[in-house]
Amino acid sequence: MYEHVGDILKGVPTTLLIAVISMVFGLVIGTIFALIRKRKLPVINQLIVVFVSFFRSTPLIVQLFAFYYGTPIIIEWLNNVLQTNLDPDGAHPLMIVLFVFTLHSAAYLTEVMRSGLKSVDESQIEAAVTVGLKRRHILTRIVIPQAIGYAIPNLGNQFIALIKGTAIAFVVQVTEILAISQIIANDGYRFVEVYIIASAIYWMMALVFEWIFGKMESRVGKYLYQT
Repeated sequence: MYEHVGDILKGVPTTLLIAVISMVFGLVIGTIFALIRKRKLPVINQLIVVFVSFFRSTPLIVQLFAFYYGTPIIIEWLNNVLQTNLDPDGAHPLMIVLFVFTLHSAAYLTEVMRSGLKSVDESQIEAAVTVGLKRRHILTRIVIPQAIGYAIPNLGNQFIALIKGTAIAFVVQVTEILAISQIIANDGYRFVEVYIIASAIYWMMALVFEWIFGKMESRVGKYLYQT
């Protein structure tokens, strides 16, 4: 077990890359979608509801397979329709994983940010309008920062869920923690030992980020909940 810890740790950067990028872009998309849903724009609001429902109600591994095997078909269709010369097999598996995980994350974070936006006191917005602040300033300086602050516990849970979810990326040939673990286990037929190491690494990462988000929640909470 000790001999292979270093080898399995080589998958940590890829695991964190997938989790961080999908979290950041998912949060941006989720915030935009949450703001649209709050304003209840016709048609667009319904489309977002369908998007959220689909990505929250179907397994992540099914979404990953659908995009992994569907991307070459879409590229071939575009080549026929637009007369382009794109390589159907040119999409890197990691890029597909990042795309799918971002959409999956955005679906959950849309609801997280909706809850955060509802927690912002409307009287603050009314006061900002009274003193003449423009709408974009109200959103960027008052509403969104507070909404993210209220959403920190759920953001932390979602980020840890993404870290654990990256384990399925090996099915499309992305070499993260589980993929490396499988290679080592298949090579030496020491499945139990290798998967114990992988489990411990996921556990340690979860504990670290639980602590980080806990500190963030405590620090931000001093300002959000002060009387």
